[in-house]
Amino acid sequence: MRLSRRGLLRAGLAPAAATALGGLASGCAVPTGSTGRNMVLWYWDGGLGDTVLKRAEARYGGSVDLRPIKIGGYYRSKLITTMTGRAHIPDIAGLKGEDMASYLPNADQFVDLRTLGAEKYRAQYLSWKWDQGTADDGTMIGFPIDCGPVAHYYQYGVFQKAGLPHEPDDVSRELNTWDRFFAAGEQLRKRIPGTYLLTDVNAVFENVVQQGSRRYVDKDRHFIGDQDHVRQAWALAVEAKRRKIVSDLVTGTPDQLSAIQDGKLPSQLNASWATNDLKSGVPKTKGRWRVAQMPVRPSNSGGSFLSVTKACREPEQAFQIITWILNAANQAQGFVDAGLFPSTPASYGLGQLREPDPFFGGQVTMDVFGPAAQRIAVAYNSPYDIALGQPLKDEIKNVGVLGKDPKKAWSDAMSKCRRIAQHLGVSH
Repeated sequence: MRLSRRGLLRAGLAPAAATALGGLASGCAVPTGSTGRNMVLWYWDGGLGDTVLKRAEARYGGSVDLRPIKIGGYYRSKLITTMTGRAHIPDIAGLKGEDMASYLPNADQFVDLRTLGAEKYRAQYLSWKWDQGTADDGTMIGFPIDCGPVAHYYQYGVFQKAGLPHEPDDVSRELNTWDRFFAAGEQLRKRIPGTYLLTDVNAVFENVVQQGSRRYVDKDRHFIGDQDHVRQAWALAVEAKRRKIVSDLVTGTPDQLSAIQDGKLPSQLNASWATNDLKSGVPKTKGRWRVAQMPVRPSNSGGSFLSVTKACREPEQAFQIITWILNAANQAQGFVDAGLFPSTPASYGLGQLREPDPFFGGQVTMDVFGPAAQRIAVAYNSPYDIALGQPLKDEIKNVGVLGKDPKKAWSDAMSKCRRIAQHLGVSH
C-alpha cells in the first residue's frame, strides 16, 4: 500500500504568494515565454491528462511547438519565483484551485481571458467553478480544469453486516442529515466493535464549512471564522468525537490505510479524485466500495485552472489551445487518465464516463458525482482563507486525535486567528 497521490491539500500562507507576485509591476513582465513557435505549458503530476496533452501537441504542431513541462515539488513557489525573476515564465500556467485566491489580487500578471473571448464559453462550465477563476473586478485569469465534488464512500459488505442501508440510493436517502449520519456511525460501532465511520473529526469540520457559502474572510477583508457557520461546523465535529464515530488515526498514514483495507474504516467523505487514491492505496478492496451522496449537500475539495501569463507573446494561440484541451470531450478523457472530474456538465453523459466501475461493484459513479458537482454552493474565496482557517483545522484535529478540551481548543484557535489577522491587516 502507498500513501495517497494527493493526500491532504497542501496548506500555506496565501499572502506570501500575494507579496511575491506583488513585486511585479503591472505590465512589466519580460516576455520570456514563447519565442515564435515555442510555447511552454507548466503543470504538475496529475494536473492534466497525458493523452489529451499528446493530442494537443500533435493537433497544434503545424503552428506552434507546444512543450508541456511537468513541474515537481512546490509548484506554486516555483511559479511565483519564476514570475518574480521575470525569466523563463511559461506561456500557459496551471493554477491549483486551493491557491487561486492568492493569485487573484495579482490578476494583472495574467492575461484577462475575457479579452480573448472567454465569455462565449461560460455556459459550458459549472457556474461556481467559472466564478472561482475571476477576480473581484471581473478579471478572469483561470479557465476551469477540474473540480472535486465530495461524496460518501462506503464498503457495501460492512454496512450490510451492520444492518445499515447499503444500496447507494438508500444510503443517500437515509443518511441525508448529519444526525442520521452520526447515528449510522454509532450503530456501526455497536454492531462491529473497533469499526469507525470516519477517520477523524476534520472530515466533518472541513466539509461542513465547504458546504456553505462563506469561509473565513469576507470580501470586506473581515475575519468571519468566529461566526455561526464555522461554530456549527466545529460543534458537529465535536459531536462526532463525543459519539465515538471517529478514530484517532491520522489521514494518509499507513495505519489508516491498513484500517481501511481491514474494513475497520469502511467509510469516508472524500472528493471524486479519491477514487484513484483508493484504487492505488488499497487495491485489495476492489469491489467492496460504493458511492452515495454526502449528508445535507455536497461540498468541493480541489480542482484547478489554466491561465495565460503576461509573458506569452501569442495569447490568442495559447487561449485556443486551452479551450481545446478543456472542452467536454477532453475533460472526459482527463477523468479517465487522471481522475480529473470534469467542470463541463456535458461530459457527464459521455460513454466513457458511463462505464460500470468494477472497483465500486459495477456502480456508475458518475450518477453520484455528476449531480453533486452541479449542487456546489458558490462561496467567496479570500486570499487570507488558508492562513486564517489553518488554526481552526489544527485545533479541531487536536480535539479529535489528542483529546484536547473543545472549549480550550476553540479559544486557542481564536487567539491564533486574531494574531494572524492583525499581522495580515484583516479586521476582526
